[in-house]
Amino acid sequence: MPELVFFSGTMDCGKSTLALQIGHNRSARGLQGVIFTRDDRAGEGKLSSRLGLVTEAVEADEDMDLYAYLVAQLSKGGRVDYVIVDEAQFLAPEQIDQLARVVDDLEMDVFAFGITTDFRTRLFPGSQRLVELADRIEQLQVEALCWCGARATHNARTVDGEMVVEGAQVVVGDVHRPAGEVGYEVLCRRHHRRRATAASAQAGALSPDVLPVSSA
Repeated sequence: MPELVFFSGTMDCGKSTLALQIGHNRSARGLQGVIFTRDDRAGEGKLSSRLGLVTEAVEADEDMDLYAYLVAQLSKGGRVDYVIVDEAQFLAPEQIDQLARVVDDLEMDVFAFGITTDFRTRLFPGSQRLVELADRIEQLQVEALCWCGARATHNARTVDGEMVVEGAQVVVGDVHRPAGEVGYEVLCRRHHRRRATAASAQAGALSPDVLPVSSA
């Protein structure tokens, strides 16, 4: 039976890499799919992995009806056996409903990949709707690590290495941006609560206040 599957995890846990692998495995068996993405780090209409892999995709802007798009492809004689959606957290809830309809009415597997919560630890609307509708939710097994070595469970937004907790929910950035630009970092819950990023931890380690004092 076709399924709507939600693959979730923090940044750096291999979501886009797995999306590319699923597409590769199915195309190698002669199946044809459509890849949707939204606000990928590589630019519009791209699905990219931090490992350097990239492929073409359909940019799913906020006004696109995903179900209608696929029906149009089929009506023109196109073949679609499965659907992959990367950055699914950025989709509107009604677009997630459209994906569920693709599974139920067009009988296609839909594999959606995304992070669950934003930098404020609040659910993205798209991710919330996926949790509500998905036939299956898979937590990715590749664990991203906080700078302290613990399992990373939260996504943090940084500016100049300092964690921020206010601002628009969606600001496209990356984990490898120069200082001064919006960046993102994965943290364990403890350090997310303390707003302790890798940069602030390094600064703290170099502070004279925390260096060992020896009596001469």
